[in-house]
Amino acid sequence: MDKETYTKIFLKQADIAVSEPNIRNYLTEWWQNTRKKDQGGLRLTEKGYDFLCENIELKFYNIPLPKDLKLSTQTIIFLDHFIDCPYFLTNSQISVTNEKKAMELHLFSGDLKKYGITKAMSRYD
Repeated sequence: MDKETYTKIFLKQADIAVSEPNIRNYLTEWWQNTRKKDQGGLRLTEKGYDFLCENIELKFYNIPLPKDLKLSTQTIIFLDHFIDCPYFLTNSQISVTNEKKAMELHLFSGDLKKYGITKAMSRYD
């Protein structure tokens, strides 16, 4: 699913009119990257994360990140490609809405760099 579809679903769940102006407004308010993508690009802003937690009570799975992990641009790009559910990223944890994705991240002990490299390598096999 893409950001626009998720946005429409979230608006409907929150009893907010699913109109073009609302979709445009909430797309920029809730998502880090508003460019259209066929896959990925589902990183939430803090406002989006708070809205989903407080207004819709969407379940998030929190995975702590290793203390020594430095979030590089490359790591964030990997996440953008390989996390296929809405997620929120801070310096200390990643929160995802998909239980299976949460389990995958737990298996890597929250090491997003190793996770991204492994996912990228598996695509080429």
